[in-house]
Amino acid sequence: MRKLLLAGMLALFAGAAQADDLLGVYAGVGITKAKMEDIFHTNFHLSNTSWQVYGGIHPLHLPLGAEVEYMDLGSAAAGTFLGVAHADAKAFGAFAVGYLPIPVPNIDVYGKAGLARWQFNGSADSPGLFAVSDHGTNFAWGVGGQVHFLGRFAARIQYEHFNVREADDVQVYTLGLSYSFL
Repeated sequence: MRKLLLAGMLALFAGAAQADDLLGVYAGVGITKAKMEDIFHTNFHLSNTSWQVYGGIHPLHLPLGAEVEYMDLGSAAAGTFLGVAHADAKAFGAFAVGYLPIPVPNIDVYGKAGLARWQFNGSADSPGLFAVSDHGTNFAWGVGGQVHFLGRFAARIQYEHFNVREADDVQVYTLGLSYSFL
């Protein structure tokens, strides 16, 4: 019985080691520079340094993967013709990721497309005192590159874009660091 149990455990570990060669599961954090322009369709802009967390899966034998992320897009206050305006935004994204097959080891170049679920809150201190709390889901896309180092770590730089109803568009620049679990 012990030999059968030992053989079963060895088979499981061998399968996990083989899966390690075929599958990449990763998680990371990033520093972002998020830009939203013409908020409330005025000359009010949000341009903040903020943060992002992300995770994904990349089957190593395929040039495709999947990724999810949460972005804090920041907050701002500025004087407009409506009075002092305040805004903050955040987003959750889900993407299909396509990797460009380049013959350089430890470097990935990728593009991604998916959906961004955003939430936008804003207010203006005008005589009417209005507030906006809006959310929606829009198409999102991005491009980037990453360099793998020390086996399981990767540093990335990327650009993402999607639209928000109360602003012209959202542009997010990220410098991130990830760790591969498998």
